[in-house]
Amino acid sequence: MSNTSGRTAGESSLPPSDLVALSGDLLGAVRTDGSVDEYVEQVAALDESSLDRLGDDQDALKAFWINCYNAAAQIGLQELSDPLDDKRAFFGDRRFVVAATPRSLDDMEHGILRASMSKYGLGYLPSLFRDEFERRHRLSEVEYRIHFAVNCGASSCPPIRSYHADRIDEELDIATASYLETEAEYDPDAGTVSVPRLLLWYRGDFGGRDGVYDLLHRHEVVPENERPSVSYRKYDWTPVAGMYADATE
Repeated sequence: MSNTSGRTAGESSLPPSDLVALSGDLLGAVRTDGSVDEYVEQVAALDESSLDRLGDDQDALKAFWINCYNAAAQIGLQELSDPLDDKRAFFGDRRFVVAATPRSLDDMEHGILRASMSKYGLGYLPSLFRDEFERRHRLSEVEYRIHFAVNCGASSCPPIRSYHADRIDEELDIATASYLETEAEYDPDAGTVSVPRLLLWYRGDFGGRDGVYDLLHRHEVVPENERPSVSYRKYDWTPVAGMYADATE
């Protein structure tokens, strides 16, 4: 694995490509039981001005934070006993440090990747609590496809992939299509479609009820112009570590 093009994190402002490479290296080290501490320390030592440059490249920002989230979740699964039994602590404790700023999984998902939207309210409510770091480094708008990219270690989560700035749209489309293919089921005889519960929890991210149907039409889960009754599958919170895409497809 590369070491951010040979530059030392924290010594100067790094370009977005180096930050994405670093996040990918971290995720790769987590997967292979490599030198995780080395990459964790590099992410923690980043100069915040490097993160500022990500704001000018939203694709790089998405890739960096998705990779960091997935790595942090896997680290948490390894370090904590029964992590998903205490979801408040698992998602809310600020154990992962980015640019000298401790972040939680919720901070990364809802604060950064969902552009300061609340985890409650079905995706319609903005977060009431936004610190300076979040306001400075969050996405400019909600990216609904991140729900098919972040993996918190639960059985119902989408599989983990490494994301890259130069092909993030294609990668997110693939992740979305793959997850819907396995987690959504249309029954034309009954006039029903069962979908992942994520589409209910974050309905506003998808553009409301009409947006959910548009998503199902676009990925050919439901035929165009059909609007079957929607049911939402129960989310399986059984902890499953190491669920990488190439191991499940």
